[in-house]
Order: sequence, then structure tokens, then C-alpha cells
Amino acid sequence: MASSNSTYLIGEVGQNHNGSVDLAKLLIDMLARPVREDHFGLELKPLDAVKFTKRDLAQELSRSEMERPYNSPHSFGRTYGEHRAFLELDDDAHHELYKHAKAAGFDFVETLCATGCLSLLKLFTPDRLKVASRDLTNLPLLDALAETGIPIILSTGMADERDLNEALEVITRHHDRISILHCVSEYPTHPDHANLRTILYLQRTFPQYTVGYSDHTIGISAPVAAVAMGARIIEKHVTLDRRMKGTDQAGSLGPDGVARMVRDIRLMESSLGKDELFLEPGVAGAKSKLERSIAAKRDIRAGEVLSEEDLHLLSPGIGLRWSEREKVIGRRMIQAVGQDEIITTAMLEHGDQDQDARIRG
Repeated sequence: MASSNSTYLIGEVGQNHNGSVDLAKLLIDMLARPVREDHFGLELKPLDAVKFTKRDLAQELSRSEMERPYNSPHSFGRTYGEHRAFLELDDDAHHELYKHAKAAGFDFVETLCATGCLSLLKLFTPDRLKVASRDLTNLPLLDALAETGIPIILSTGMADERDLNEALEVITRHHDRISILHCVSEYPTHPDHANLRTILYLQRTFPQYTVGYSDHTIGISAPVAAVAMGARIIEKHVTLDRRMKGTDQAGSLGPDGVARMVRDIRLMESSLGKDELFLEPGVAGAKSKLERSIAAKRDIRAGEVLSEEDLHLLSPGIGLRWSEREKVIGRRMIQAVGQDEIITTAMLEHGDQDQDARIRG
């Protein structure tokens, strides 16, 4: 999992590979590109993981749904069953992608949609198993996934509180390495429906688990805001080209969108800082230049005694603050000072001669 100050970022390929291992590898390579912030010349931590989906069509759809004609512009087959079969990669292909992702430095997250998909685990062990929103109530599947001992990520996109609690009850019979992602299974999710405050509810209700956000909104503002709210995992659909054929392509992030999301989240992490008020060292120059110091409101001759009416505040901030004006009021000047010039205690009778040197230094 991510370090204490780093969000675990998952690029969800899902089936945006359109049934092609080569296209899936290109997606992994795209996600592995360095992410930079140009103004300060920073190279930022990229995505942490890629995610793929495995279905077993024998355990997927009713016969009538499999045989239903599928005339969508995004169809890869005459029937919906043929369409789904076209998009499936076999166990060996997933293993090949696992090795490619590992070589690129990524964790590998796998959504297994049926117990029949567990055959894949004979070839390799994913770093995490993801439970799709629709399967949160698929308790036999949850039991089988949890029995593997592999950490599990739950998505709540189609769940209410009862559904989530029942799922947790099944999984925790085996282990408690669980993450919960707030999600809304609306594609794309309308901004009015995102309800990011659910993240706060999950953090409060399930403090023993890692809480994150699986995003289906347009753009990157929602995942960045989720990180600011404390989400420790972000999952977002990715593609090589949003204009490609496929139902998930248009709602995914392309290469530029991925780079912007990673950049803004990593900068957000750096920006959160510490839970205290303090003067950042980098502010010292601006503070000295722009803050105000006690200055003479008029020409003041040596020997005059100062009153508050003789004083006002001007930049730079190298002298006394207004809260320190009692060091000046009622004191006699031992040297003249011109109008709108900074007054130091070294100019005053019994003043601090060292302060003037410090200010000049």
C-alpha cells in the first residue's frame, strides 16, 4: 500500500484493451511514462498499479442475455455474448500482462468476476483482488476470493450499508486486509451524484480499513478533491484514445488526462503539509520585503519626543511592528529621521544600537 503521505493510484484498464494483448501492453507503457511538474522541475511519483478484469462467460449472463442481438456502435459481436467473448483475454494473456506490468514497476490488480476465474491464480498471484460493485452481494464469490488470502479492494458503487456490512462479514472470516472504495456506478457520474462526503463516512465508520475512491466522473477534479478529503486509494479508467471503440473509452482518461491527474494528486499530497501553523522558510524573503514597519509620518528632528501621532506603517518589514510601538512612543530621538523612513530603536535615546546593525545586515 502507499506510504503515509502517498495515495495509491490505480489505472483501470478493465477491458479498454478491446481484446488485444498488444493494445493492453501499450496502455501499460503509456501509464509508465514519467510525470513532471515543469515550473519547479519536479519528477513526480507515477501511478502505483494497473488493473485488469477477468470474466468467466459460463458464469456471467443468462442464456437469453448471451443470445440477445447487440447492435451498438461499440459492439464487437453479433450478439451480446459474442461481444463479451471478443473482449475476454485468457489466463495466459493475463499472466503475460502481469509480467509486463511488473517489468514497468507496477502492482497488478485483478478483478475476478466469477469463481471460475480463480484458475488464473495457478499462473500468478495479483497484488490485490478487486471486487466489482455489482459483485458486492455475490457472497459465494467473496468467500472464494477471501479464502486466497490476497488483499481485497471493495467498490461500493451499487451498495448500501447493509450490502457492505454483509460483504465485510464474509471476507473477515478469512482476513481483514480490506480496502473500501466509495464509488457511484453511473457512467459517467453526474457531479450532483458523486457525493464525496461518503469518503468521510467510510473513514469514520470503518477506521480499521483503508478508504479510497473509484471515480467515474468526467475530468480529474473529483479524484483530486477525494485525496484532499483523505482518500488513500484512487482508481480511474484509462485509455490510449477516448475516441476508440468501446463503451468505457469515452469516459476514461487519455494519456494527457492521466498525466494531469497524477501531477495534480502528487502535488496535492505535497501541498497538504503539517497540521500546524508555522512560518515556512521560503516565505522569509517576501515577509522582509512586504510586511510593514513603524515609520515616521513626518520629518522628525533630533531631540523630539515621539507620540503615536508621529507614527504609521510602511514596507519593508525590517523594523518594529505596530505591536511593538511602546518601544518608540515617549522616547527621545537622538538623530533626525525623514518623513516615511523606518524608525529603529537605535535612533532613540537609550536605544538598541545593535538592532540597527542587524537591520542593515
